[in-house]
Amino acid sequence: MRLDSVLAATNAEPISPEPDLSREVRSGFASDLMSDVLCYDVTQGLLITGLTNPQIIRTAEMADVAAILVVRGKAPPAETVNLADQVGIPILGTDLIMFEACGRLLAAGLPACERHDNGR
Repeated sequence: MRLDSVLAATNAEPISPEPDLSREVRSGFASDLMSDVLCYDVTQGLLITGLTNPQIIRTAEMADVAAILVVRGKAPPAETVNLADQVGIPILGTDLIMFEACGRLLAAGLPACERHDNGR
């Protein structure tokens, strides 16, 4: 799914300056626990979170996430947006709660990511 489709499905707006909306995301994962992100294969996926601190960027970078969708209308601080821009991870934002954003993305065809250990 392309980022422009993510925007349409979730009524989101780009937070990052001039993101490449043709960028593809291959799956989705939602969490506010960044340690959980590292337990799943979110490679080139969409991280859906309500967190806005710079740690989300560092975790996304380690996990090779393609983009981040911030939910609940939260606005990341400039430090987070600047860091995301430096490492090339676009941030999008939606007023939807996490549950609804995930449901809309799943209904639009974005699959869930898989665990690194296949659930074992």
